[in-house]
Amino acid sequence: MILEVKDIHTYYGTSHVIFALSLHVAEGELVGLLGRNGAGKTTTLLSIIGVTPPRSGSIKFLGEEMRGKAPYNIARLGMGFVPDNRRIFPDLSVLDNLKIAERKQSGTTLWTVERVFELFPQLRELVKRRGEHLSGGEQQMLAIGRALMGNPQLLLMDEPTSGLSPLLVDALEKQVRRLKEEGVTVLLSEQNAAFTSNLTERTYIIDMGMIRYEGETQDLIENEEIRKKYLMI
Repeated sequence: MILEVKDIHTYYGTSHVIFALSLHVAEGELVGLLGRNGAGKTTTLLSIIGVTPPRSGSIKFLGEEMRGKAPYNIARLGMGFVPDNRRIFPDLSVLDNLKIAERKQSGTTLWTVERVFELFPQLRELVKRRGEHLSGGEQQMLAIGRALMGNPQLLLMDEPTSGLSPLLVDALEKQVRRLKEEGVTVLLSEQNAAFTSNLTERTYIIDMGMIRYEGETQDLIENEEIRKKYLMI
């Protein structure tokens, strides 16, 4: 098992926001974490990578306990993160944004600048352009590419379709599917149920900081009651 999260409780100050949350991701899986805006998706990912560490519970990555470790140490162990606001370096070129994140991990397929350009051919054409001059879709591709340059064994993606046009969402779906074909293990947090359902084998639904559903994605597609209760606005 790549990732095992068990009974974590996370707080913002005195506010209890994640309640006894458990989930797991096996090697090679693409697992969805669905929920409405404010349901706790981002906080769950931030808990896993150590930015907002839980006060209790367990987070094991490759069998090693992560709770209490600094985010940069978790990243060095092979966990990548694509944040919902992309957080690319606006003053750096596309190439420099990629190179600054380069890190080799033992036992993983080597992601290089060239391989990122094969995944996102548009970035090759923009190699000298500064991050601040990229469109939203181009920034999203760069954010994913930058995370891959760390050669992660697990990639956490937070709301990758946020702010993208339907056309760009379709393009992103194809690119994430290619990641899956490459064997990249992904935990995908999204509001866009259609996007996630097309890609994932298993899905969790979070609402008010608690997991409300866990199962095969196809079962969720066929369960209109659960979708209406926890996903529809």
